[in-house]
Amino acid sequence: MLCATRRKETVGLEQLKESAKSLITLGPARKDHWIGLRTAVGVFAPLIFLMAIDRLDLVVFAVFGAFAGVYGRVDGYWNRLRMQIRSSMLLFGVIATALAASHLWIAHDQPELKQWQIVGATTLVAGICSVLAGFLRLRPAGSLFHIFAFAAIASISNPVPAWQGLLVAVLTMALALVIGAAGALGQWSSLWQRTPLPPLSDNVRSAIWWEGLFYILTAGIAGALANIVGSRLEAGHNYWAMVAAVVPLVGHTTKLRLHRGVHRVLGTLVGLVLMALLIVLNPPLWLLLALIGFFQFMAEMLVMRNYFMAQIFVTPLALVGVSVMSGLSTALLYDRMVETVIGSLVGIFGVLLGSWFGGIMRRRAGIDPPNRVK
Repeated sequence: MLCATRRKETVGLEQLKESAKSLITLGPARKDHWIGLRTAVGVFAPLIFLMAIDRLDLVVFAVFGAFAGVYGRVDGYWNRLRMQIRSSMLLFGVIATALAASHLWIAHDQPELKQWQIVGATTLVAGICSVLAGFLRLRPAGSLFHIFAFAAIASISNPVPAWQGLLVAVLTMALALVIGAAGALGQWSSLWQRTPLPPLSDNVRSAIWWEGLFYILTAGIAGALANIVGSRLEAGHNYWAMVAAVVPLVGHTTKLRLHRGVHRVLGTLVGLVLMALLIVLNPPLWLLLALIGFFQFMAEMLVMRNYFMAQIFVTPLALVGVSVMSGLSTALLYDRMVETVIGSLVGIFGVLLGSWFGGIMRRRAGIDPPNRVK
């Protein structure tokens, strides 16, 4: 009995050391600096232009339109262009739907009802966009960006005219596509070299639908808890919890998914320190916009290599992006932490539930032995 206890303690200590090591270990580089540069330019250039014409009320549409550049992590110019066109179409649909919801449906004059409307509509977006992203073969997979874009835009109480917001989003997406294909200049033959996508198997199609269901469950539960618990803790921005909840759903193994959930919380904590420093320094507007580009660069540099480190830059990137118009505020720090913890806990629970359910389905199909440990 004593030996068994010691063995368990040794295993637990080794797992703790491994988890701590994962916070400072970088995965292999995959020319991450190129996509970092593309996405940084793709978001910085539109923001500077909007500042020059004194239309910072359109910043949110440029930021979310620039998400098209994030989907450029694929080899081959045509393959990249194909994926970015698909991602742009889906993002445009999300932004347009969010604007329509804000103008025609969201009760901005009834805060409590508005919170539940945002959660309900964003939950549907989480599931639908997860399924569409799966069938469109988008990478990164899932609907994290679509949840963020829809909820943030639908929450705007005095939205700009829809055509202006959509125009800025489309132009920003077009810029991302041009930047992504710019390397083909002078070597046009490279642009037309494409890799045919293999057909989706029945198992993959089924997995896409199941994943969509788990996106609905985790995002919906996180949003509901953010409304109930978060409101009692006087925290706003319930959709941040929904975004955090779906983060652990992306990953090839249960272990990797759990790490993403934990890294989201720890990275956010460190990122909030960086954001607090910005609030104290209160840099001029042009520098804030430059920092958005820098944070975007660092996030793309690190997101595939170390999710914890990437979150250190994602946190101020998101907070500066949503506060350019209203000004930097310490209230955002509290909201971000509370909502991230709520969402990450829900996401981790969703991963464990999904792993348990997946194990049952595999055993029924005779794929895995009953007692095999993943």
